[in-house]
Amino acid sequence: MDQHQHVAIILPHPDDEAFGCSGTILQFREKNIPVTYLCGTLGEMGRNMGTPPFATRETLPEFRKKELIDACEALDVELHMLGYRDKTIEFEDRNEMATHLKKLLDDIQPSLVITFYPGYAVHPDHDAMGAAAIEAVSRFDKASRPEVWAKAITHDRRQTLGEPDLVMDVEDYFEGKMKAIEAHRSQAEGMMSQFRTSPELKEINSEGKKLLQFEEFYTWRFED
Repeated sequence: MDQHQHVAIILPHPDDEAFGCSGTILQFREKNIPVTYLCGTLGEMGRNMGTPPFATRETLPEFRKKELIDACEALDVELHMLGYRDKTIEFEDRNEMATHLKKLLDDIQPSLVITFYPGYAVHPDHDAMGAAAIEAVSRFDKASRPEVWAKAITHDRRQTLGEPDLVMDVEDYFEGKMKAIEAHRSQAEGMMSQFRTSPELKEINSEGKKLLQFEEFYTWRFED
């Protein structure tokens, strides 16, 4: 981790960063390595409206925008909202998305990009954003190209991709990770209900802790 100067996170939805890599983000920030989150959408088409519901289809985008800002403040990362529409990223022109992302990455000049592994990220938005991010990085000259850590979350990932290249044990950063997750209240309360042992979201059972304790990544290998 110490070799990196700036990290860019490219994911499609508010809360992808909290559940998927917030412990890793906190490790980078502890080392004073800047982290910038390029978030694709506001997750405005999400089905969860809070538990019990407190948002509506009309108000959910503003709730999720505020939650995203709060989570990024908790993680101490810079946030750029990309303005794509939730559940439509797979229909965006990949070349245009890659051009958009490449321009932002040229400004950021990261040494590492974290995104989803295309084809192994369950949600079409995840796959499409990951593919566009990797295409954007591929356009860098090889000598200056950022490293890419790709997050695969399908059940068959190990059978087809092998063991992940990086497994980050974030137990020491668990409290900070839970703060980031809790910031996404409209989604987290329902998603974490199966692991809760009390009305407090942070009180989760051992199965939930095990699920969130390890953050896995594959190193993307470019052909050239």
